Amino acid sequence: MKNVNVEIITIGDEILIGQIVDTNSAWMAQELHDKGIVVHQITSISDNQDHIIKALKLAESRADIILMTGGLGPTKDDITKKTLATYFNDHLVLNEEVLEHVESLFASRNVKMPEVNRLQAQVPSRATVLKNIKGTAPGMWFEENNRVFVSMPGVPYEMKYLLENEVLPRLKQKFKTPELVYRTVLTQGIGESSLMEHLEKWEVNLLVAGLKLAWLPSAGNVRLRISGSGTDRVDLEHKIQQEVIKLKSIIPQYFVGEHLEKFEVEIGSLLRTKGWTLATAESCTGGYLAHLITSVADSSDYYQGTVVSYSNAVKERELGVSWESLKKHGAVSKQVVEEMVVGVKNKLQTTCAIATSGVAGPSGGSKEKPVGFVWIAVSTPLGTVSESFLFGTDRAKNIERASISGLRMLQKEILKHS
Repeated sequence: MKNVNVEIITIGDEILIGQIVDTNSAWMAQELHDKGIVVHQITSISDNQDHIIKALKLAESRADIILMTGGLGPTKDDITKKTLATYFNDHLVLNEEVLEHVESLFASRNVKMPEVNRLQAQVPSRATVLKNIKGTAPGMWFEENNRVFVSMPGVPYEMKYLLENEVLPRLKQKFKTPELVYRTVLTQGIGESSLMEHLEKWEVNLLVAGLKLAWLPSAGNVRLRISGSGTDRVDLEHKIQQEVIKLKSIIPQYFVGEHLEKFEVEIGSLLRTKGWTLATAESCTGGYLAHLITSVADSSDYYQGTVVSYSNAVKERELGVSWESLKKHGAVSKQVVEEMVVGVKNKLQTTCAIATSGVAGPSGGSKEKPVGFVWIAVSTPLGTVSESFLFGTDRAKNIERASISGLRMLQKEILKHS
């Protein structure tokens, strides 16, 4: 079965000058990948007719499907429609259905439609119009030389609606694509290079079995995506699951779980299942741990809040850390972090708590406690445990790694109750 290649072209000067980040391409690539459609290349270009035409010619030479976003507004600098008409030796016509839709959108807001918005209803005569109920600019579908060209607005929620409801169903109908199966495994506590050494033989056997491995490292953890494509989905799922079992047996101490993109999602699920609640006390992480936890929808079901006790005075006043402990052992110590975690757990009356205290950097370190040295404590109904870590010299990475390590410690403690 032939792979279907896709090229994504994003159009807009605002992307090239860094004014906005191109999140559209990443989202489209993931959606297409899940449908067994391979993204061959992603290209960003300016709002310039010559540039767009050259990009289309190159894309046509190497891809079966060309997906474009951007340049479809009513303003003069949005020239994609005119350029597409030129590229396909076509001309623009007024589409009454699109005009009626645009007029109805303004009418629903009780606003008079500016005359310039009539331009939204002009489309190349050869285009199949894709109705955009989320906005005024329609999507457009062209077929030429056994290639499919699709133009969509650059506004993310409009593009997403069109891709999901108009484009993907048509692509699946037109192209026969292989079954694609993948599993994502989350690991923590080991760097990418060290993990590679552990998995070298396993990865070779994985490739022999016709499967692929993608390494997705980030601060504090490494995700491994095992994937395969073919005609028999059940067989692929079985083969991949067997490899996941082998992987877990090789690195049990670093294996966090399957299908996990983020620790904070896993923690939320575990707490919700147990009916437990969580609070955090943060010094070196400065609220980042709370940010991770609250980034999960409905985290208010189990998360009560945090005390960012950056100064010793706040540790003492708000968390009940003893001045004797601070004076004798210092803020970055086993004694202090354990008092912090018990203090916030009692203060916010939760079942569980996490506390962090460390030297984030880039300054402030000492021989005994260098930059990147962090103490983390976790408290659950089982009791309180603590652990020290030495991360590195990068402040941002230290904050992130400390936060993720705290979540990992809590996960381990919760699983002891299972």
